[in-house]
Amino acid sequence: MKGQVLAIALVIAGGVAVCVMSLVAYSSLSATRGQYYEQYQFAEVFATVKRAPKHVLQQAAEIPGVSRLTGRVEGAAKLEIPGFTDPVSARVLSLPDQGQPEVNRLFLREGRLPASGRPDEVAAVGSFADAHALQPGDRFSAIINGRQQTLTLTGIVESPEFIYVIPPGGMLPDFERYGVLWLSSDSLAAAMDMRGAFNSVVVRTEPGYPVASVIDGLDRLLDRYGATGAFAREDQFSHRFLSDELDQLKIMATVFPLIFMSVAMFLLNVVISRLVSTQRDIIAVLKAFGYDNRQIAWHYSQLVLTIAAMGLVLGIGFGVWLGRGLGELYMDYYRFPGLLFRLDPGWLVLLTMITVAVAWLGGWRAIRSAASMAPAEAMRPEGPAKFRITRAEKWLSGIHFSQPSRMIVRQTTRRPLRSFLSMIGVAMSTAIIMVGNFQFDAVSLMVQTEFARVQQQDLTATLIDPANAAVLFGLQRQPGVRFVEGRRSVAARLVNGHREWRSALTGIPGDAALQFVVDKDLETVSLPADGLLLTDFLASELGVSAGENLTVEILEGDRRTLSVPVAGTTSEFLGVGAYMRLDALNRVLGEGPLINQALLNVDPALEDTVYRQLRETPGVLGISIRQAMLDSFYETMAQTFLTFTFFNSLLGAIIAFGVIYNTIRISLAEKGRELASLRVLGYTHNEIAHILFGEMALLLVSGIVVGWLIGQGLAFLLITALQTELYRVPLTITSQTLALSATVVLGSALVSGAVAWWRLKNLDLVAVLKTRE
Repeated sequence: MKGQVLAIALVIAGGVAVCVMSLVAYSSLSATRGQYYEQYQFAEVFATVKRAPKHVLQQAAEIPGVSRLTGRVEGAAKLEIPGFTDPVSARVLSLPDQGQPEVNRLFLREGRLPASGRPDEVAAVGSFADAHALQPGDRFSAIINGRQQTLTLTGIVESPEFIYVIPPGGMLPDFERYGVLWLSSDSLAAAMDMRGAFNSVVVRTEPGYPVASVIDGLDRLLDRYGATGAFAREDQFSHRFLSDELDQLKIMATVFPLIFMSVAMFLLNVVISRLVSTQRDIIAVLKAFGYDNRQIAWHYSQLVLTIAAMGLVLGIGFGVWLGRGLGELYMDYYRFPGLLFRLDPGWLVLLTMITVAVAWLGGWRAIRSAASMAPAEAMRPEGPAKFRITRAEKWLSGIHFSQPSRMIVRQTTRRPLRSFLSMIGVAMSTAIIMVGNFQFDAVSLMVQTEFARVQQQDLTATLIDPANAAVLFGLQRQPGVRFVEGRRSVAARLVNGHREWRSALTGIPGDAALQFVVDKDLETVSLPADGLLLTDFLASELGVSAGENLTVEILEGDRRTLSVPVAGTTSEFLGVGAYMRLDALNRVLGEGPLINQALLNVDPALEDTVYRQLRETPGVLGISIRQAMLDSFYETMAQTFLTFTFFNSLLGAIIAFGVIYNTIRISLAEKGRELASLRVLGYTHNEIAHILFGEMALLLVSGIVVGWLIGQGLAFLLITALQTELYRVPLTITSQTLALSATVVLGSALVSGAVAWWRLKNLDLVAVLKTRE
């Protein structure tokens, strides 16, 4: 009984641990983010303009609902870090003369902020400084607005605006090749030709005031200065990515514990039912001595509650430890000054109540049976079961089974409910291991689709301003460049009735050879001569389908509004987008053959030459390397998913062991008398072991197959719940995942079987064959 109790407690502990782990990570990250935002005055509204005079800031401050704001200059830079040959780009922001801005203040980790009047001083975000082991006093070269200058690092900082630092157009961080720098206002304004002007404003609003009203006011004020449309904090990339991650933690805290608790409830039901069945005579004696139904029920309830308490204590301890580790893992990617460890006591109380309720409900049927048992009936041994030839036996009558094999078939088919429940237990174990591991398959498909099927360029050069497509001929003639293709991307707001989405409208050549759009079968989708293609997720969010017209508000140039038909949908796992043919996009914009991105295939032997040429080209804003993005993707995903996969496999193995061990032990206890009788009649040890384990083998095989189906269903529910704008995990399960889940279950069965084999070998025939009378 000790082993069975421990196995059930471990299953409960697994569910509680997953729940506590997710809650600890969620609570800690939420509390850290909330305090960070408030302490460092993270903006609620963001707006960018082409160029606006500084006196406009006073008008912006008078907009109702604005509590404080900061106007700043921002731009892009190409960096040259000593000892690092790959192209490095950075976003540069200005700091006011007094040091800290009023909005989006900086956390100074090391050194000091750049001093006013020192154009060569710069502060860098911590992720970038750590990636290159930069220290205050280090120097590196930068090209800002086409002008090269040498910068001296004075401080290493963190900002609530850049908790998750991602290069433009990327989905994962690349700390070595992309960073954020802060220069003094005078220095950056001089470098960007923005003296007496600003091109970015960040705003804090008054508590309770509608943010949408402030956005409308800013849009009206800044429209004449080339504004691209103000947006709220919810649309700020770093905040949105972190919010999506927190939402996923909440889902994990719900889905996985639900599976674990369901299995624990099943196990408790089986074990307590068996215990009550074997203690009928004891129950009868207790009732004969005056114990009432309530006292009998409380006696067995105590056993259930003890098991639940063991699982709860183990699970909370393990979950807190895992939660701390998960929080530290997140800190590698989310740049907080520090992690506040939080676990809401209210969540623990709720989890305790749910665990106790689930455990008690699991044993309730058996407890009620024990309490309602009449003393006279309980004093009699349980009557023999009524056996008859089942349909399965009739169907299999043509097969000449050996006698032990025939016994296996009869045992399995004559108690269908018990066999079904045991099989479901094995299936749930298999399913949870599958759910834990299928994400590897999904990530592999995402990588193959994004970096092998969709993107076939070696690098992408982004231009500062749209340029005539003729620049591609110049790039094509550069040494080391094999093939060049142009694209254009413009900021746009897509509107359908009351639904709208801020995104980018991308123009792709009709005969594109380096980057495509694909459908759900990964087949290339032809770009229509007119109309646009939408990512299926975006089309669903906007509520439009092929053939319907969509309003497109261009946020650049003359900010024209277009009505464009939706020609079809594409399927993407990373991000969302709207696509048109490049010539069609330029035509509706009323402009010539312009591009602002160049995709290049380069000679690997001359890639350093190409990097250097592009870095020194004035019109190039930044460079991104496909292989670097792929490496970053693998590095980030590998660490995160390996951690989750390890613990999910471990917890799945615990469930599998708990289910199979209890099933074998219960089967051994129920058949002990029959097996001992067979031994007395002359059956060998191997033959009675064949009878016992043969039934388990049938349940294992059927349970694994059913588990694969259940696992696929759970994986579908999980990816549906985890869909976000940033990425959608595809449902794909490979044979390796199926084999791994089956192997873990079979491994648990072998360990449980070894224990049962040892007990069977040491079966006390005399003790077992003693009658109860």
